[in-house]
Amino acid sequence: MNKKVAVIGAGLGGLAVALLLKKQGYEVTIFEKNAQLGGKINNLSIDGFRFDTGASLITMPFVIDNFFKLLNLNINDYIEIKKLDIITKYFFQDGITINAYSNLENFIDEIANKTNQDKHSIQKYFDYSKRIYDLTSDLFIFNDFTSISKLINKRGLKTLINIKDIDPFRTIHQANSSFFSDTKVIQIFDRYATYNGSNPYKAPATLNIIPYVEYFLGGFYIQTGMYSLIQVLEKLCNQYDINIFTNTEIKNISIKNNHSCVTTTTNDNFSFDYIISNSDVNHTFRSLLNDSNSTESIRNYKNQASSSALVYYWGIKGNYPTLDTHNILFSDDYHNEFSQIFDKKQISDDPTIYIYISSKFNTNDAPIGHENWFVMINTPENLGQNWDEIIIKYRSLIINKISNLTGIDLKDKIITEHTLTPLSIERNTLSRYGSIYGISSNSKSAAFLRQKNRSKKYPNLFFVGGSVHPGGGIPLVLSSAMIVSKMFEEMND
Repeated sequence: MNKKVAVIGAGLGGLAVALLLKKQGYEVTIFEKNAQLGGKINNLSIDGFRFDTGASLITMPFVIDNFFKLLNLNINDYIEIKKLDIITKYFFQDGITINAYSNLENFIDEIANKTNQDKHSIQKYFDYSKRIYDLTSDLFIFNDFTSISKLINKRGLKTLINIKDIDPFRTIHQANSSFFSDTKVIQIFDRYATYNGSNPYKAPATLNIIPYVEYFLGGFYIQTGMYSLIQVLEKLCNQYDINIFTNTEIKNISIKNNHSCVTTTTNDNFSFDYIISNSDVNHTFRSLLNDSNSTESIRNYKNQASSSALVYYWGIKGNYPTLDTHNILFSDDYHNEFSQIFDKKQISDDPTIYIYISSKFNTNDAPIGHENWFVMINTPENLGQNWDEIIIKYRSLIINKISNLTGIDLKDKIITEHTLTPLSIERNTLSRYGSIYGISSNSKSAAFLRQKNRSKKYPNLFFVGGSVHPGGGIPLVLSSAMIVSKMFEEMND
């Protein structure tokens, strides 16, 4: 073809779309501002401990499998994906723990045995979640649903006819409260709003698709760690002779006559036929295109940012069977926690704590007799807060809460430490204000109208990644790459 494509950002979406377009015959060049590829899916090694710095759970593994098949490759030759027995272990303030088993029947039994919820209501809820998936997945996850042709096909019309069944008019919390009476069960399923950085008291109940994805399809992990997926894609890019420039930040995009594109780095100018941005959508419009006036730019900018995170990477002395691979220590007032984050722009006084310990399944991630703890709390975006003070304050608060809810005393057990704040997320990934998922889904328009994968104003500009359609998380980001690849195929038909 001799057509040249620039990919800005070597996150999962950027690497994936580069490989797919290379297979189609395009000449592809990737530009990455950091020394290491991966974006938000990254890797940290300190003092004998290895940490995945971002994504920690795989859902819909068939999406990864489908991606490898598009490259005519067998996924089993590259990575080993295994199913978790317990997806998440939940800790509540009153001492109750609930194991979210990957086997749905076991999980339903666990809820029924440890709460006041009966099995019938739980099964009814999962049937409801499955119905949302059946109606929306093909339209909203695996295709560019903004296309009229996608809406008027058989599946699209079925979704439109059954619009009430995808539950867009209630919030997640309203819907969950209609199925359950037990506050613990409501809180477990409200939590899934955080999978795209949103507030369950505002986000539409259509996002209740996520429990189906996690429990019917299962929760998985990569045996050698999440970052190994990035390493595999990097290796494939090298094998396919895809040019990768690291430590090279794009400063400007210039699109002339909707045909030729020029990207400008700090030192050089490069000409391309197409640009694919794997950078944050607001950064792309506002900083790279210097566009604050187009409809697309304005719409993305005015939407509320998703939540961000404060993460402590702790090398811990000892082994702790009380905890599983994924653990949630809930706050006692969930509504107040989200109100503080999204309305008051504060971290909750009683934050929900997420603890991910990959050394539970990969002993190479920590020295013998030690564990690697990824400890995270949700925060508002970076708005100039004093993160150094916040790190100190919440370190103590988190250690005390872990002791109270699990009985594990971490005093003198933390032998190495590293932190990640919204400010460092913003600096590392150029995400607006350090928001992890771009925009939140705290309104119906935001939930269903994320940035299209092809710009309307700039036809030669495409988007992949967690800040655009269909959203964040490994399967959705890979889906964005496959959607763009399909668009390129259709342009050549």
